[in-house]
Amino acid sequence: MTPTKLSILDRSSNRAGKSDAQALRDTVRFAQQAEALGYHRFWVSEHHSVPGVAGSAPTVLAAAIAAATSTIRVGTGGVMLPNHQPLVVAEQFGVLESLYPGRIDMGLGRSVGFTDGVRRALGRAKDAADDFADQVRQLLGYFTTGLDGVHAIPAEGLRVPAFILATGSGADIAADLGLPVVVGGPKIEPAVARYRERARGPYVIVAVNVAVADTTEQARRLLLPEAWSMVYSRSHGVFPPLLPAGEVLALDMSRSERDRLDRGLRGQIHGTADDVLAELDELTERTRPDELLITMSTFDRDQMLDSYSRLIKAVTRAGRTAGSARVR
Repeated sequence: MTPTKLSILDRSSNRAGKSDAQALRDTVRFAQQAEALGYHRFWVSEHHSVPGVAGSAPTVLAAAIAAATSTIRVGTGGVMLPNHQPLVVAEQFGVLESLYPGRIDMGLGRSVGFTDGVRRALGRAKDAADDFADQVRQLLGYFTTGLDGVHAIPAEGLRVPAFILATGSGADIAADLGLPVVVGGPKIEPAVARYRERARGPYVIVAVNVAVADTTEQARRLLLPEAWSMVYSRSHGVFPPLLPAGEVLALDMSRSERDRLDRGLRGQIHGTADDVLAELDELTERTRPDELLITMSTFDRDQMLDSYSRLIKAVTRAGRTAGSARVR
């Protein structure tokens, strides 16, 4: 059965005709709406020099979200640790946890800047991710007794749950360090299996795109804006603002672009509430996640919110029905 614990990752994608500032304000508002719907966590991401994505400073944005909400857990999905000094990251999360105790999550990824120019601006080499495991150990050390006489204030002594976003060897690192893992993409099952073989007390979060609407076609249209932006970014190196689905369908795409768009949509779960529940149950059978992290975005924010509302209501209803059946 699909886990009833659902969370959200929002990338602060821009919409055509809107500013980056509006995208960030919309993310804060979306977090408030997610809290009202009953979602467990709300995470934000880190992207540098990516036109169309306003989320570049996740700990700063997380602070704004935590201030605007009261119960939902707030965190990062994630801070790209190779881009930063572990001491600074520890201090940032120490401040967040001090201001909003018991609500902060520290999601950590191992990606570095995508281009040579971004990496130079960040002061990082292309191989900076090679030391990711040691960087995580350093970061966690600052939450205990410090390192080499250096103390991360106010982080020292605080408990901020850490999560590893699994790419490549990330699942092994999470298992070896005894940390929860977040897995997404086409190779979920091998990463989860490898993690469970090595981890003590494993905790698995599966990231997945989900769109729910009255019909399968309407749900597919919700996925089109972001799917097209991904296709365009791979051809042109720019992630454009999200377009309305109708404009995407009217584009004069090349055959290769249309093929990439179709392939991108295949891995995303969409349809009516019943259809989506069936697909999520099948995914759950294969991966046995403790939690699902939903990442869907689209041009129309009202339609996006409606999809998230339909999803959590359907999952909650199914969970209650299953519970009642067990009681009987």
